[in-house]
Amino acid sequence: MKELLKAEHLQIAFEQQDGLKNVVEDVSFSVNQGEAVGIVGESGSGKSMTSLAIMRLLAKDAKVIGGSIWFNGNDMLSLPQSELEQIRGKDMAMVFQEPMTSLNPVLTIGTQLEEVFLLHKEEKGKPTKQQKEQIVTMLEQVGLKNREDILKCYPHQLSGGMRQRVMIAMAMLLKPKLLIADEPTTALDVTIQMQILDLLKMLNQEYGTAILLISHDLGIIKKYCSRAIVMCEGKIVEENTVHNLFYHPQEDYTKKLLEAVPDIKIKNQFLQSFDKVEIQSISPKILQVKNLFVSYVNKKGLFGKKQTKEIVKNASFHILQGEIVGIVGESGSGKTTLAKAVTGLAEKTSGTIEMKEERPSMVFQDPYSSLNPSRKVGWILEEPLRIKGGRKKAEREKMVEDMLVQVGLPVSYKERYIWQLSGGQRQRVSIACALITNVKFIVLDEPVSALDVTIQAQIIKLLLALREKYELSYLFISHDLNVVYQFCDRIYIMNEGKLIENGTRQEIFETPKTEYTKKLLNSILSVN
Repeated sequence: MKELLKAEHLQIAFEQQDGLKNVVEDVSFSVNQGEAVGIVGESGSGKSMTSLAIMRLLAKDAKVIGGSIWFNGNDMLSLPQSELEQIRGKDMAMVFQEPMTSLNPVLTIGTQLEEVFLLHKEEKGKPTKQQKEQIVTMLEQVGLKNREDILKCYPHQLSGGMRQRVMIAMAMLLKPKLLIADEPTTALDVTIQMQILDLLKMLNQEYGTAILLISHDLGIIKKYCSRAIVMCEGKIVEENTVHNLFYHPQEDYTKKLLEAVPDIKIKNQFLQSFDKVEIQSISPKILQVKNLFVSYVNKKGLFGKKQTKEIVKNASFHILQGEIVGIVGESGSGKTTLAKAVTGLAEKTSGTIEMKEERPSMVFQDPYSSLNPSRKVGWILEEPLRIKGGRKKAEREKMVEDMLVQVGLPVSYKERYIWQLSGGQRQRVSIACALITNVKFIVLDEPVSALDVTIQAQIIKLLLALREKYELSYLFISHDLNVVYQFCDRIYIMNEGKLIENGTRQEIFETPKTEYTKKLLNSILSVN
């Protein structure tokens, strides 16, 4: 196979007051035409920085200080901007980890998809009928329903998973030679995850599109890539075929990554007790939701009619003190809206929500949109303590430092801004922010979806330890059934706004009742 992409001795550094800080050091690898190569490693390992350098999309304070990047015979680091813009999007495309920061919030989805054709055609003008049909077809291929309605929506009107599918459709419209996918299915539930990855595989096989897949999900890398690269602290520590890497890993770091992957084939992987629900059956209810309906009102145009869309339909469930309850469903099923209603961030249409404790904290799916980018991490973590009051500044600062250590971040990160952190590091700050005031009930909306497996394991263990110590209760929203299996006591399955099935962990995973639940379980990827 002909070599399509080649990075040689690549070095990337951040400009800081005390000089340059290297984040990628002496990285060399290649991707051949039609090949699918995976890059795995912990957040902050340099894998996303490497992909951004290939696209020449590094932030202003980051720069390539050594090495070279060649794509399809072009020197990417010295290419004029005009030529670079023609390559990006047409021959080389990228799907980013956080779709909300990649989509324009003031343009409709349809307008943004049409722009792809407008930017890469010789004659300027409106998109052709054939191009509009291609857009609708691509939205269908990435698993989006009500496509005509979605084209009229703005990004904030879609769920996190739906936004990510739009980004993938946008990247694949022109069938590029190389698709760089940086955590492309992080925000997606398991069934859509398989649809998207199967679609990438189809493009790879039918059109010869090479794929550079960056992921912390080792199950995905194992199933969809032929070769894998493991990165740690800016360096490549191991590179091999997927078979050899998973079944005969050479480096201790690779072995540690594989051991940390949550898997339904391993019981009590994170020391979670399987008889917890029986012990808690006499515990008081910390949350009781009855016959809950939540609707959104959309208005088309200045004088348009108001349209009401029902998102949550007649939902009833409860959480016991010290219990972890999971809600699983596809993106757009209403699970995040349900969580927001519980925390008071979405107004209920009807029904009752009764809580024993104060209003819970919430960890959101997209950390970048929920944290203040103009403030340092230390200030962000200290703010809930300042609002609550009762502690002196020195005590608050000590609590901030302790919390950073608990979520696996160096204390020095309190001096960093959010935009200086990787996606996984931002999510750890979000989790620290929710935990720091010691509330008894926390809503977790995809809290570990952006984390690599080793930090994911740390966070799950931390949350479980805190639950045991303080009798905390969690409402856990997730699309990752491997994590749900290791983390939750009871599970509710949600589909199209309704809670269609519930049971203990064993009941859901071993004797599912509905066909929808069986479909979800059949989509689970395993590394074992």
